[in-house]
Formats: sequence, C-alpha cells, structure tokens
Amino acid sequence: MNSPNKFPEQNTEKAGVRRVGIMGGTFNPIHIGHLLLAENAYSAFGLDQVLFIPSGCSYMKEQSGILDPDTRLRMTSLAVADNPHFQVSDIEIRRSGYTYTCETLEQLEKENPDTEFFFLAGADSLFAMETWKDPEIIFQKATVLAAVRDDCGNSRLSEQAERLRKKYHGRICLIPSGNVEISSSDIRSRIQEGRSIRYLVPERVREYIEENGLYRQAAGKAGEEIST
Repeated sequence: MNSPNKFPEQNTEKAGVRRVGIMGGTFNPIHIGHLLLAENAYSAFGLDQVLFIPSGCSYMKEQSGILDPDTRLRMTSLAVADNPHFQVSDIEIRRSGYTYTCETLEQLEKENPDTEFFFLAGADSLFAMETWKDPEIIFQKATVLAAVRDDCGNSRLSEQAERLRKKYHGRICLIPSGNVEISSSDIRSRIQEGRSIRYLVPERVREYIEENGLYRQAAGKAGEEIST
C-alpha cells in the first residue's frame, strides 16, 4: 500500500490536476457493490484513481458488531489488490476520536493541492448529508457522485440533488448503478446462518473471513452505508 494520504504520480496520463474519487465506508465487510460503484465512477468520470477509506470511529453509527479498524483495512486492501487504479488509505482509522468526512477532505486537499476530489456516495446519503458535520465543506471540497438504482426514486433523487446544489452551491452528479442488491448486513447474516457469501465479496476477502472466523457471532445491529 502506498503512503495513505499522498498520491503517487503514476497511473495517469493527464498533466496537471489529478482527479481522485473518495470511497468511504465502514466496509464491514467490503463487498462487490462497493467495487462496482467505484469502477463505474472511475470509468464514467475519467478519474485517475479511487481511494478507499475505511471509517474510524463514526459518530453516526453504533459501534457494536463493527470489526476493529485494522481488520477492516486488511479486507479492503485485499479487495482492491488486483486493480491498479484502486488504493486504500488509513487516514481515518489512524485519527483519534470521531471521524468526519469534512475533516478528511480538508486534510486530503491540504496534502494534495493539485487534486480534484470526487466523493462517492450511496443515493440515501443525499438525503442525510445535511445532518453530517459541516456539509457545506463537503460540497466545497468535492464533487458528490451519488449512486442511483435503475428501478426507483430517480425523480425524487434528482429533486434532492438540485435542492442541495442551490443550497450549498455544490457539484452533484448521479451515477446509474444498476440494481445490485448487496449489503454488508446481509453478508454478516449469511455468515452467521452458515450460508455462502461467494460472489458477494471478492474471493480473497471471502477466504480471509473464513480463515479468521469473522462475523460468526451475532452482535447487535450495525447497518452499513456505502459512504459516511
């Protein structure tokens, strides 16, 4: 893994400003849906790189049932290992106290001044971002790319995106994400019930989970978001 916060110069043919996607989340565990969204954004918006950032201690989530940061970081690293334009950062799990998206973007911008950031989010996040810490900073520091399924809610989502654009003068784009129905909570339930998770997570992640006996014990309800 490269230095978690400074981006390497390779893997881009563009001169000047780099275009980097930010894929944050608990990743408890990371799954194919996360990777599909990141790859789709990379291709559709001409990104040079997508940076996966496992969350540290989220102020918005109950922590029971969430694996320790180093284990989630390891699974994320395994998941992206075979993709040259995916990288992993430990910027949030190494930060003490609660972690906030606005602070992460401020730090990344300070350390990478010649980079344009694109914040990848689930569609539901557009309806929650106003409750996050300093949402105006998020819209100032990054273009928000929100995943939208093909089968529902497009008009409502478009209206919300337009409202946020006007309120925060932000840049928001919607990414068609198909109808992939995968969630980390379902994966955890499958493991506890002894069912297969093959093809729901990358094979290296599945092997790591099985070899280390992860998620076999039920522990509270801890939902998973694509990004927080």
